[in-house]
Amino acid sequence: MLNCAAMTRLRPVRSTGARVLRAVVIVAVLVLLLPYALVLVYRFVDPASVPMAWRWINGMRVHRTWVPLDRMAPTLPLAVLASEDARFCRHFGIDLRELKNAIEGADDITGMRGGSTITQQTAKNLFLWQGRSIVRKVIEAPLAIWIDLVLPKRRVLEIYLNIAQWGPTGQFGVEAGARRAFDKSVRGLDEEEAALLAAVLPSPVRRNARQPGPGMRRVAARIQAKAASFPDIDACVRSSRP
Repeated sequence: MLNCAAMTRLRPVRSTGARVLRAVVIVAVLVLLLPYALVLVYRFVDPASVPMAWRWINGMRVHRTWVPLDRMAPTLPLAVLASEDARFCRHFGIDLRELKNAIEGADDITGMRGGSTITQQTAKNLFLWQGRSIVRKVIEAPLAIWIDLVLPKRRVLEIYLNIAQWGPTGQFGVEAGARRAFDKSVRGLDEEEAALLAAVLPSPVRRNARQPGPGMRRVAARIQAKAASFPDIDACVRSSRP
């Protein structure tokens, strides 16, 4: 049995261990809650993304000029919605129908493709790491729901279009993408150019809207046709001004 002196020596060790554990738990909780607080800030402040920050940290260039949604050619958000998230105006940050289809079409959950909404992609780009990961998906889902709850749809799309990667050498945001591809501002894009830019999004490192191959042109044509066949696809993000 331990005598009184030995027990006295053990108490400080146990007490110190408990304090360290509490501190670790508190820090972990604060880290997990920080993105939820930042979403509220991003209603008014234009954010950067994790990939952008990573390039800055490593001394690499970032090309990004923030462009409000009402200064973009309407063809661009329409094409991106048609390509990336046709039900954007109807879901709550997660599209359960598309998620179900993506799961059923995968051999296993790690091989699942598609199913991510623009809101989920925004959450990933703002706060999380790239690549496929079950852990990331679990963290991403409630963040996407929170973003959809506290930010207007119009603001979510505006953030996404200004932080998404559009080129292999640090082009972020649709203005940098349009300049790289067509040497013009996003304000001047026509329907075909917008569809080509939207076709870049799934693979901005490999796809080039300036020199699209036949396969990419077919993808862009499908995007353009889909955007034309759903005239109300962007109803929730149109400017209220005439």
